[in-house]
Amino acid sequence: MSRDLKLYLELLWQSILFWVVVMGLYSLFRYYGMDEEVGVTVIAEFSGNQGTIKALQGFMVIGILIGFLYATIDFFFDKYTSDRLSLVLDLVLRTIVYFVTTVAVFTAVIRLFSKVYNLPLDSSRGWWLQDKAFWSAILYIVLVSFVFSFIKIATEKFGKGVFFKMLMGKYKNPQEEKRIFMFLDLKDSTTIAENLGHFKYSQFIQDCFYDLNEVVPKYDAEIYQYVGDEAVLSWPYKKGLANNNCVDLFFAFQQKKQSKSQYYLDKYGVVPEFKAGLHGGILMVTEVGVIKKEIAYHGDVINTSARIQGECNKHKVLLLISERLLQDLRMHPHLSTKFLGSVLLKGKKKKVNIHTIDKV
Repeated sequence: MSRDLKLYLELLWQSILFWVVVMGLYSLFRYYGMDEEVGVTVIAEFSGNQGTIKALQGFMVIGILIGFLYATIDFFFDKYTSDRLSLVLDLVLRTIVYFVTTVAVFTAVIRLFSKVYNLPLDSSRGWWLQDKAFWSAILYIVLVSFVFSFIKIATEKFGKGVFFKMLMGKYKNPQEEKRIFMFLDLKDSTTIAENLGHFKYSQFIQDCFYDLNEVVPKYDAEIYQYVGDEAVLSWPYKKGLANNNCVDLFFAFQQKKQSKSQYYLDKYGVVPEFKAGLHGGILMVTEVGVIKKEIAYHGDVINTSARIQGECNKHKVLLLISERLLQDLRMHPHLSTKFLGSVLLKGKKKKVNIHTIDKV
């Protein structure tokens, strides 16, 4: 299964589950017990428990279709247009596509249930323009879309699973976790910055990190932070080891930049090259800050990862990994390793064995 397909399927089931639940709840809010309200007239087909069940079935079908179509729309917009359109234009186009899709879904479901249950429901052309029930549903969909977007943004900000752990207060007190860290730094950044100037250099870094963001989800990585021209990536230990994610991400990022080499040469006169250091182990994670909350990692693992990356220039290689982490990896046949020796990293008392990894 390709990584793009894996990402799409993950987005798909989350979207379908979310919209089935929220549309099912809407049907209960909207129709349950309505025939018992004083002064409310309800057609026979929607009265009593049977009417509520019909409405629930209809809106759950709508939830499945909306979940499927919205996920597909988001996937294709994120993959093919987000780097070509401004945020405002992207939002406007998505909204238009969402709305047309929603009208089509409601029309299809109304026609289907009209035939199945012989209901007197109007689905003629333009039916939705004057239908107050439809517009109340649209308002509900807009509101819950904000909730879905908030959850998605928060998940992307803090990492999968971390946001909900924060809501539950797990990181109020420091917790021990086993993780892998990669410090990814732009090579020859000072020279490039001098040649480009601060404005164009900022655009250059923006393009580099945009390319990185396209690669990161495919290898189950989390972006811990950006510091100038450096990015710090992290994995839960098992996820980083699985399929050599923590190593293959680096080479995928290299390949991504090479595929856009002409773009970088035309715009900046240089193709970016990054160096990276990898290390893993047990460290502490906790929630810090009051005005601006974020997750912080403390411990020797993160410091050692940064120091290992700092050795890349000395050994004239692009990727260095600690021997401890390398021993836990199952190296793919297309990769080769080379022992570079034991180094005494700044701030450490014991030497660390380091290796470089390259493609065969």
